[in-house]
Amino acid sequence: MKRKHKTYSRPKRPFDKVRIDEEAEIKKEFGLKNKKEIWKADAKVKSMRTKAKKLISASPEEQNALFDRLKKIGMKVDSIADVLALDKKDYLKRRLQTVLVDKKLATTPKGARQMITHKKVMVDGNVVNIPSYIVPVELEDKISLKKGAKKKVVKKVAEPKEVEELKEDKPNEERKEGNERR
Repeated sequence: MKRKHKTYSRPKRPFDKVRIDEEAEIKKEFGLKNKKEIWKADAKVKSMRTKAKKLISASPEEQNALFDRLKKIGMKVDSIADVLALDKKDYLKRRLQTVLVDKKLATTPKGARQMITHKKVMVDGNVVNIPSYIVPVELEDKISLKKGAKKKVVKKVAEPKEVEELKEDKPNEERKEGNERR
């Protein structure tokens, strides 16, 4: 069995305030679990860039093959310059967790993450429980929730008179009964 290597690298400067603040903002925006997920996205984008750099002098067919692969996962690229301009935010927008929020199937990124991990989300009829799943463009329309996953909470609003009656009647009666028993 082959040893699985890390798919990311840690920052060279661990206590860089600017980077820490930027990562905290990204983590909050996309509802990520930890900063390791940001580093993984950064590593994926970095590998895409290195492939593009190698293909600068290659034939147009090879370049188009890379562009087609990136277009399948939802990246908007038509040239090497577009690939080199990709950012980790572009990659994070293609995660299942973010796509659920964009399609209004979940209200917040954290709520989307919880729905995914609790196996309430189906992609093309298959349950996917990985929030970092990169959704291909062709499957984006085939995302659905399991039956019973959408539960609407209906709150009944009591009239002010009913609330006052409830406050006055029950606690006082219970206190009197409790004092009489003792």
